Amino acid sequence: MDSGDGERTTGCHVVAMPYPGRGHVNPMMNLCKLLTSRQDDILITFVLTEEWLDLISSEDKPANVRFATIPNVIPSERVRAADFPGFIEDVSTKMEAPFEQLLDRLESPVTAIIADTHVMCAFVVGNRRNIPAASFWSMSATMFSVFHHFDLLIQNQHYPVNLSERGEERVGYIPGISSTRISDLPTVFSGDGQRVLNRVLEMCSWAPKAQYLLFTSVYELEQEALDALKRKFSFPVYTLGPTIPYFNLGDEPTVATTHSDLNYMKWLDSQPKASVLYISLGSFLSVSSAQMDEIAAGLRSSGVRFLWVGRDKASQLQEGCGDGGLVVPWCDQLKVLSHSSVGGFWSHCGWNSILEAVFAGVPMLTFPIFWDQVPNSKKIVEDWKIGWRVKREVGWQNLVTREEISGLVKRFMDLESNEVKEMRNRGKDLEKVCRGAIAKGGSTDTNLDAFLSHISQSRRR
Repeated sequence: MDSGDGERTTGCHVVAMPYPGRGHVNPMMNLCKLLTSRQDDILITFVLTEEWLDLISSEDKPANVRFATIPNVIPSERVRAADFPGFIEDVSTKMEAPFEQLLDRLESPVTAIIADTHVMCAFVVGNRRNIPAASFWSMSATMFSVFHHFDLLIQNQHYPVNLSERGEERVGYIPGISSTRISDLPTVFSGDGQRVLNRVLEMCSWAPKAQYLLFTSVYELEQEALDALKRKFSFPVYTLGPTIPYFNLGDEPTVATTHSDLNYMKWLDSQPKASVLYISLGSFLSVSSAQMDEIAAGLRSSGVRFLWVGRDKASQLQEGCGDGGLVVPWCDQLKVLSHSSVGGFWSHCGWNSILEAVFAGVPMLTFPIFWDQVPNSKKIVEDWKIGWRVKREVGWQNLVTREEISGLVKRFMDLESNEVKEMRNRGKDLEKVCRGAIAKGGSTDTNLDAFLSHISQSRRR
């Protein structure tokens, strides 16, 4: 327990329990910051595994958010990456006892629990203790609807299927979801993906056992899917997004950086408006070394300016790319996307990254690898029409050549192209949607107040 906060008189005590992964911890923390900014007397106990406390304990947090820890589910993130399905199963089965023991140690009564949908044990414990629980879904509402209605795919014999033979067939019967190629559904059709699917379907089936369902999305971005889910459930369904750190855009970076990192914002300042392609391909699942080499060579021959987050391969990639751009191990992504010189984002299509790009009004090149990244890519390209696919087929084994990459990025960053101009205009329209949602009286603004009112009233009952 973080004992530095001391005792605090609270009107509401919320326990927040993210799934132990970067794409889940960050949006949960951003939600907690939004809640505490609206209600001074709220206390949030943010529950992390010991590993994750070490990773984020130095980051800024509000005074009324305190950390508490439970033991690691597995020894290290490296093990998680090696056996992702096994890690998900361990999260579902090994966290209940330590979480309940932690609740016993808390000094003030718990008003409500906000738990990642993937952490089912929190809902088990909440129901057992008669504590209202909110299920926090950190992917798109579209993805949740696909999983919640997965029985329809089975009934219509669209699961399981051979993607090489039937991947182009389209599915149009999932409530709130536009017509979709089978190959654009979550990539869970074989091997370890089946184990992941089974566990996630079980997690989604627990949604009716929560008292609230929370989405990181913006209502207007996924209105049809959200309306379908609201009709399905009798309890409140709230969109509280985008749960990205837009409230920090004017702040100086708080994460320790290396010398090369310190220069990237100055470098962006020196570039022409909308001329830089920003590239980030995720931190957990990554592309092959061969594909990275092709991307580097393609960028070099294209002549397009770029800023690439290469993580531990930054130095190596910089050598392959030449001096047409900058490769860094890390950057403040939302600040980069919001910079006037950035005109495009080559993304692995993680949901948080998509929300940041939409908030900044930046069009995308989609490069999904796995899981929800695949339908997210479809949403960008077909539904919102603010991006292009780098490749039509998904998977590590499908290599995109340097010649294809060079031609694609040149066309994508051509500011004189009418097609690109129209795409950029649509991106700016969605940016206005996001800004409107968080403005006074917007959908997110209203939902945050309504959710806080609900959980505060539950304390008084």
